[in-house]
Amino acid sequence: MCGRYASFREDQAIADEFAVATVADDVRLLPPSWNVAPTDGVRMVVERADRATGEITRQLRVARWGLVPSWAKDPSVGSRMINARVETVADKPAFARAFAARRALLPADGYYEWQAPPDAPAGAPRSRRAPKQPFWIHPADDDLAALAGLYEFWRDPSKADDAPDRWLVTVTVVTRPATEAMAPIHDRQPVILPRDAWSAWLDPAVGADEARDLLTVAPPRLTAVPVSTRVNAVANNSPALLDPVDVDGSQSPA
Repeated sequence: MCGRYASFREDQAIADEFAVATVADDVRLLPPSWNVAPTDGVRMVVERADRATGEITRQLRVARWGLVPSWAKDPSVGSRMINARVETVADKPAFARAFAARRALLPADGYYEWQAPPDAPAGAPRSRRAPKQPFWIHPADDDLAALAGLYEFWRDPSKADDAPDRWLVTVTVVTRPATEAMAPIHDRQPVILPRDAWSAWLDPAVGADEARDLLTVAPPRLTAVPVSTRVNAVANNSPALLDPVDVDGSQSPA
């Protein structure tokens, strides 16, 4: 799965990288984060009709991480839908409609994953088992990672028609089986789309069949660095989370 990532580049740098035409006002209020967690507000790149002209434009907007389907009774379901698997994303009811027409890219500098420790000896007390080891995983060339995502609109039935917060915008990250290099850490990883796939992925006129083909592209080469378990707590959020640590003198996968 993908349960934490980092997105700390400046808004304008992201807008330039993705050739964004419009940056929503609330994007400017979202601070950089080295520990993005589910239910946080996140930046996403989408292509939607401009409210004034009706023209399809590329926009940088904010959504809450954890997709809430339009038919959900309440938004709490979003906490269980932070990821959509490539194997079922086109067919699962929670994601199928968004996959067909509401796809997004989530700008990320990298993501975190946790490696389970070796099995403890039989009979060892639970308190003596080693904790999972977090890794900071990012493109080897330090380029920006474009995570494949889906977004959805949920109408709050308790809000008046003219309430400014009556619509909740949410997003999920699409994941795939881990590559051979990343599998020793975890069996899943987010789908990172190459630049030449961005336009087709974002285009709402591109249907589900063509979008499914985009998910088969090879991911970029990634580097995995062991980091402190301080990242486990969402309250910790600073560049220090990316500092490497020694893990029993062993070398991290790359």
